[in-house]
Amino acid sequence: MMTQRTKSLIEGGQPFDSPGASRDAGLVSEALAHGLCVCEFDGRLVLENAEFRSYSPAVRARVAELCRATAADAISGRKVRRRRTFKGSLVRQDRTFEVVVSMLPGIIAGGGAPGAAGRVAALVRDVTARERFRRKLVALDRAGNELVHLEPETIEKMHVAERLKVLESKVVRFAHDLLHFDHFAVRLLNENSRELELVIATGLSEKACSIKLYARPDHNGISGFVASTGRSYICNDVSKDPLYVYGLDQAGSSLTVPLKLFDRVIGVFNVESASLNAFGPYDRQFAEIFGHYIAMALHILNLLVVERYTTSQNTTGNVQGELTEPLNDLSAEAQALKDTSMDPEVARHVERILRDVEAIRKRMKNIARGPQTLLGADEAVRCTDVDPALESRRVLVVDNEEETASTIREVLTRRGCAVAVCNDGESAKKLLLQWELSQDPDDGFDLVLSDINIGDATGYEIFASAKAARPDIPVILMTGFGYDPHHSIVRASQEGLQCVLFKPFQVEKLVDEVRRALRRDCAGDQVAPPL
Repeated sequence: MMTQRTKSLIEGGQPFDSPGASRDAGLVSEALAHGLCVCEFDGRLVLENAEFRSYSPAVRARVAELCRATAADAISGRKVRRRRTFKGSLVRQDRTFEVVVSMLPGIIAGGGAPGAAGRVAALVRDVTARERFRRKLVALDRAGNELVHLEPETIEKMHVAERLKVLESKVVRFAHDLLHFDHFAVRLLNENSRELELVIATGLSEKACSIKLYARPDHNGISGFVASTGRSYICNDVSKDPLYVYGLDQAGSSLTVPLKLFDRVIGVFNVESASLNAFGPYDRQFAEIFGHYIAMALHILNLLVVERYTTSQNTTGNVQGELTEPLNDLSAEAQALKDTSMDPEVARHVERILRDVEAIRKRMKNIARGPQTLLGADEAVRCTDVDPALESRRVLVVDNEEETASTIREVLTRRGCAVAVCNDGESAKKLLLQWELSQDPDDGFDLVLSDINIGDATGYEIFASAKAARPDIPVILMTGFGYDPHHSIVRASQEGLQCVLFKPFQVEKLVDEVRRALRRDCAGDQVAPPL
């Protein structure tokens, strides 16, 4: 309820075009786009322009109160605050206003003598848009800091797929909550092929996600144009833009910005809307800022992968160097004992020691090779017990490291599997395509086990080919120290990937995962996601 004092503050103000206000016209001629009023020292409004009269009574009363407070400060000799902001309601909307208050000499009709302090003038600007922009920038900055912030205690327990999944959930949440983007895709640039590979997608159709795009200015959609030029692009009407390719069912407009890292384009962030002219300059600016944080977050994850790989190599090399001398001494002492002892039992034990020393040397060399090796392979190969869960199950192994593929084939074969090996992606895709076309059980497989980086193909391509042949087939991907240059893990994870093995892994771990996948497949259970 409005008080009597409030009513008195907003009543009685005469328009600036009234006869008694003609001398003040020059003071406000440049400010008529904003609200402007003149008050007595007690806050009573005496003059106001049309814009000020359009404000709600509560806003006008608040301005009058600020004028009264400013006059009181001036009279008492306190420091006068000329610029103030406050929030009020205008046409049932929360708005933010900025008020600049100035003391006026008493030159207004009915005021004091010329030169005497007489009244207070207030210039009122509606700065709602500016304030909303500022708040959104602050919120984006906080969201960006959260994107790139990785808690060591949490991250160190995760492999790369889990880390990327955490990042994806944050990107989706912030894009929705802050930018109101619900239909978007993040594509990362494959430096070798120049393909823009889909990493994150939400709200888009399967058709849109399956389109292959390359970083080229022509015939590769707006995303290809943006990736090749490094410039953002607003498409106001997709039906009239020759660059646009299919993205959203019944799409109206789109916004695409490059993901840049150190001025280098590493991908694109594409947003779709069903409405025409849905995006403006502010949306472009916010999307560019958000895209910068996405690029930084992905870069940090890649650095963690590189650090893990390098640290593992350095640690293994240091341990190998430290053990070389003790192993040499142990080998020499055992050989001397063997040469001087005539006891057959002693000789047998010495032989065992020498074999163990050589086994240690071999294992250290294998570990030093990093992701090109499997751990515990010798023991696994010696096992010849057929596993009922694996017996007669057909497995396709795809790995361009021939030694790794050969070891896996031998281990699984000894456990009862029928194993086919491909050392390149092209031959693997041909086998799977043949199966897809024939649907002959003799051409098919019960499980596909593929490395992520095969050279001529990615793990995701093998995954997709296997799923095209049989949608419910379990697929296991392998990668060296979690390295996933083509983001196959994230893409396949969204489509039912069985699990990921990070080299170098124990061969028995592989056997366990193969057994688990085939048991689920046999039971008809839904394949659980790998994360």
